[in-house]
Amino acid sequence: MKPIIILGIESSCDETSAAVIKNRQVLSNLIANQKIHELYGGVVPELASRAHQKNIVPVVEQALSESGMSKEELSAIAFTRGPGLIGSLLVGSSFAKAMSLALNIPLIEVNHIQAHMLAHFIEGNNGIGYKGISQSSFPIPYTSIPSFPLLCLTVSGGHTQILLVKEYLDMHVMGETLDDAAGETYDKAAKIIGLPYPGGPLIDTYAQKGNPNAFKFSEPNIPGLNFSFSGLKTSILYFVRDKTKEDKNFVAKHIADICASIQSIIVKILLNKLIAAAKQTGIKEIAIAGGVSANSGLRKEVIATGECLGWNTYIPPFEYCTDNAAMIAIAGYYKYLKGEFAEQNVAAIARYKF
Repeated sequence: MKPIIILGIESSCDETSAAVIKNRQVLSNLIANQKIHELYGGVVPELASRAHQKNIVPVVEQALSESGMSKEELSAIAFTRGPGLIGSLLVGSSFAKAMSLALNIPLIEVNHIQAHMLAHFIEGNNGIGYKGISQSSFPIPYTSIPSFPLLCLTVSGGHTQILLVKEYLDMHVMGETLDDAAGETYDKAAKIIGLPYPGGPLIDTYAQKGNPNAFKFSEPNIPGLNFSFSGLKTSILYFVRDKTKEDKNFVAKHIADICASIQSIIVKILLNKLIAAAKQTGIKEIAIAGGVSANSGLRKEVIATGECLGWNTYIPPFEYCTDNAAMIAIAGYYKYLKGEFAEQNVAAIARYKF
């Protein structure tokens, strides 16, 4: 049987990425980062779209070269349609449409959030599966894919959702943030305490040396399975303001404990909702995905919770947590199998729901 070879293109935010997969095997996965945003303390949409225009041709060329495949061997081109920054999405979608037209091969539009979850189904992805009944039963090699139905907590800088996944392309949102995303909360909290952008990984690093119970921050009381993080950000802001009035060097003296306490409350909020979703559905196949799934505190607590509650927990490898084109390509692969192709008039959508 002829293999299915998909070129994936990801350009939803500030990373230009291209990947080539052969069936479910990743042959290449290239990412061009945009360091310029560090100067501004966050992603500047206009600068991001300009950088995508500069990067996309060489990134795609290198991805094809490293994969050992020529463009004539491609079965289809998959691209991120949304959600994301509209200027960034337009660069990737326009390039994908032009290339598919030139090669006369199918075009596949992909939802960025669905793709994060489907990264778990990449063949040989070197992630880790954890079976929760006894200490001796994990970690186990991630040699099998999650079973359906499963719950997936997708957490990133722009999104926080709990997905009920019934099939590869059959996903439903059970709960989502009503305001800010968990990843954005990490970055804003980091900015409040004077850490550079991106601050999330820095909070994680400091947190590993601190006491998570040193300081208390307000926990939102949101009914159901939805999240809210705006109140937590305000709580952190007022806490730092008041403490620095008493001692201008307070943050510097207590940076590790502050970061550990911030991380602890964010992870607690995420896990409480995930536990509630698992109890509500009776599902014990639990996965995490998205950029914040690289966070050591979240990974550790999900594993520990899974051990206590008997979950089969799936943790993605770091290279498939943050935005990357391999996840777009694997989503394109499953859409290709079902013949779900896009027309040339398909348009990018900044707020893409499913």
